[in-house]
Amino acid sequence: MAFDAGMVYAITHELDKKLGEDNGFNGARIDKVTMPEKDEIHLLLHVGRENLRLVISAGAGNPRIHLSGFAKENPNTPPSFCMLLRKHLSCSRIAHIRQYGFERVAEIEFDFKDEMGYISKKYLIAEIMGKHSNIIFCDEDKKILGAIRTSDFSDPSKRPVFAGVKYELPPPQNKLDPTTLTKETFLEALSNMDATTPADRAITSTVLGVAPLIAREAVFRASQDATATLGSVDIDKLWYHFSSFYENLTSDNIYPCLICRTETPDIPFEFSFVDIRQYGGKAIVKPIDSVSDLIDGFYTKRDKAERIKQRAQDIFRLLLNSQNRLLKKIEAQEAELVDTEKMEYCRKCGDLISQDMYRIKRGDKQVKVIDYSEEGYPEVTVELDERLSPSQNAQRYYKYYNRKKNARGELTAQIEEARNELKYIDAVLDSLSRAETESDLDELREELAVWGYGKRDRKKLKTSDRKKKVKPLKAISPSGLEVYIGKNNLQNDYLTTKFSEKNDWWFHVKNFAGSHVIMKTDGEEPPAEDFTFAASLAAMHSSAEGDNIAVDYTLIKHVKKPPAAKPGFVTYATYWTAYVTPDRAELEKSIIKQ
Repeated sequence: MAFDAGMVYAITHELDKKLGEDNGFNGARIDKVTMPEKDEIHLLLHVGRENLRLVISAGAGNPRIHLSGFAKENPNTPPSFCMLLRKHLSCSRIAHIRQYGFERVAEIEFDFKDEMGYISKKYLIAEIMGKHSNIIFCDEDKKILGAIRTSDFSDPSKRPVFAGVKYELPPPQNKLDPTTLTKETFLEALSNMDATTPADRAITSTVLGVAPLIAREAVFRASQDATATLGSVDIDKLWYHFSSFYENLTSDNIYPCLICRTETPDIPFEFSFVDIRQYGGKAIVKPIDSVSDLIDGFYTKRDKAERIKQRAQDIFRLLLNSQNRLLKKIEAQEAELVDTEKMEYCRKCGDLISQDMYRIKRGDKQVKVIDYSEEGYPEVTVELDERLSPSQNAQRYYKYYNRKKNARGELTAQIEEARNELKYIDAVLDSLSRAETESDLDELREELAVWGYGKRDRKKLKTSDRKKKVKPLKAISPSGLEVYIGKNNLQNDYLTTKFSEKNDWWFHVKNFAGSHVIMKTDGEEPPAEDFTFAASLAAMHSSAEGDNIAVDYTLIKHVKKPPAAKPGFVTYATYWTAYVTPDRAELEKSIIKQ
């Protein structure tokens, strides 16, 4: 579902009650303004005894406004728009949060004291309109002070958005407002349309700010068919159900919910302020306590994954190109290796020529000799170079034999090395799939640069040196033992070779790329449930999928790192194997944020 005007109405009313001046605490105080993304603002608030985070995003894919419990890593140098907001909003208070008409536009009104001690107003306007989304900051006269995206008079088709001009709403859509719509107007608007028009499309093209999901739900409740046409729907029933959605909305009687497919019950694909029934048994509708929790739950993880994916494109391309190069190299070397299988034939030809050299003359193109080494003593024809003497022909075959023998050993070693490199790339790709912050990506870039994959960006590395070092993940086992999980190969090496003691336990998924997991024991024998817990963490933080995942585990003293081996590569001979099916939701709860 798109973030439609109905959702804007619901979230602004909820936020105004919690953060506005009528909340009993004279409005939420702005403690800090951050801008972790170029199109996303976080306002850190203090309300009563609570510290809250208000997120306003103008990202083209996930524009939204809501309270969130998820913090993001901030850039070392704040953008200029962030500095502008800090200058004007620090220590101010939120007076009101409201919707403009029934548009996808939310306005936050701030009260702050100027240099003379007088109360002054400022406004932050969030336009939640897909790729046209924007965040605009205005003074008390609604003159623009700054914006995430600006436009000037050079394009007459766009309204001007830059410092100094008066703020204007986006152009109106000339549709009916559902919060003031009457039955007569609704019926009249639909009666002028063709009877074969899909009823849901008729609603969205006529009524302002209605998402297709809401329109289909009204049609479904009126006809039990979400795809019904106007001619097959009782229009009175359609009005009854459609109008009830917005009556409930304006009276704060809404039903915030996430909709998940039955085959993927933990991954929402829709959200709504209405109880959705149109999917029947194909979907699960999960009620959520608040609109902020609804939006946060739907967008935050998906948005985080999308942004990390975008920022990791350079690493992904580098690894993919390296992977393709290695696959082509292995294919060519294996073809050469097949050709070396003729080396024994070359040796035998040299021996046969030496055996019957007295019968061979310079200028002969071939010779037929008896092979006494084979059963039955078959006659074999050996090709000769007529330009060479018999002795030289024998030496020619021996040279071919030695060359192919040497090539076979070299090719075998090179193919093994290339396959190990492919395993390393798979391990980095697995770490990349679980990277959560820019620091995680920087650490992967540094690791790859050290091992000759791509060039070091000195400017970026200088910046990353000032950043806080990325720490391994930490979890607490059922009996209270500390368990550590490497987030990349450098951390895997550190945990296995430096951090752990010889009697700690080491876990790694079998035959797949994954994290090294260390269970600290202080020399004591952990209970069985701790082994299952650590093995489940190793399975979860790996590229293995499905049930009954095999995880090898052993004492650290049995794990060895070969000299000059790439990060994350170790060997072990003494080990046990556990088969686990990780409960990802429960395991996530056990991980401590560091």
